[in-house]
Amino acid sequence: MVRAFVAIELSDAVKEGLGRAQERLRTVGGRLNLVDPALAHITLKFLGDVEPENLERVKTALLNIRGSIYDLTLVGVSGNNLRRPRVVWFEVRDGGRTARLAGAVEEALSPLGFEPERRSFTAHVTLARVKEFDPSLSGTIAAIAGMEAGTCTIDRIALKKSTLTPQGPIYETLLEVPLGAE
Repeated sequence: MVRAFVAIELSDAVKEGLGRAQERLRTVGGRLNLVDPALAHITLKFLGDVEPENLERVKTALLNIRGSIYDLTLVGVSGNNLRRPRVVWFEVRDGGRTARLAGAVEEALSPLGFEPERRSFTAHVTLARVKEFDPSLSGTIAAIAGMEAGTCTIDRIALKKSTLTPQGPIYETLLEVPLGAE
């Protein structure tokens, strides 16, 4: 079995912006698990454990996805619940382009037996998972709410393999699907 997901990769410059926001988060009390900026991405669809023979069907389905190249900006640090967040993230501004791309991935993979997401898609990049909440976190999020991590051009989607280790996940790109020019 291969633990897999479909994602959008971010530029190195944007990942540096994520690191700047995380420096501010390091100052809060409680306990946060910060996401390694080098591994940061936007998940379009988490597939879970996939049989190797089904992985080839997934690749074929993804190769049929059509989309246009676009720019996105990460601006606005937020979380799933601002009074007591469990996850802290950067919001994505892209005119809904990433959500449409996620919808195309859902549509392509649904015939292969992958259950559609029940929740509506919200494009975001996870900065930290809150393991132990401290009230200072809410104030810090408010202080950096308008922070910007940068803008990057999205010109492909990727099928990624995720291997979980005690030191953190290891991601391997199994397939890249280029998007077309606008």
